[in-house]
Amino acid sequence: MERSLKMLAKEAKTRMKKGFWERCGQELEACRRDARVQGISESKAERYFVSKVADEIRGEAPDAFYLKVRKMLLEEGEVSDAIGRLTDRAYYATLSYEEKQRYTLELSERYLEALKRFRRECEFERGRT
Repeated sequence: MERSLKMLAKEAKTRMKKGFWERCGQELEACRRDARVQGISESKAERYFVSKVADEIRGEAPDAFYLKVRKMLLEEGEVSDAIGRLTDRAYYATLSYEEKQRYTLELSERYLEALKRFRRECEFERGRT
C-alpha cells in the first residue's frame, strides 16, 4: 500500500511529538560510544544506525527469510549445509532441472546477503544488548 503525502506528514508529526528524534539522538550517541569502545569506525557505526532508523521510518520489518537465517545462525552458527536447510523441499520437488539450478543459485545469493546483514548487526549490537 502506497502512503499519501498527508499520511507521511501525519506520521512525521507523530514521531516528533513522541520524542522519536530525541531518542534517536541518544541512541546514536550510545552507538558511537560503543563503537569507540569496541574499536569500530564511528562513521561505519553511524551509517549502520542511519539505515536502521530509515527502515523503521519506512515501516520495513525483517522478512521471513532473513528471520529464518538469523535463527539458524544464532542457534547453530554457520553450517556447511545452510542452503540445504533453507530449501523449501516441497517446492523444490516440483521444479525442472534448470529451475532447480536457478532456485539454488537465488537461494544462495539471498543467504549470502542475509549473512552479511547478520554479521553487520552483530558487529554493531554486540555491546548494546
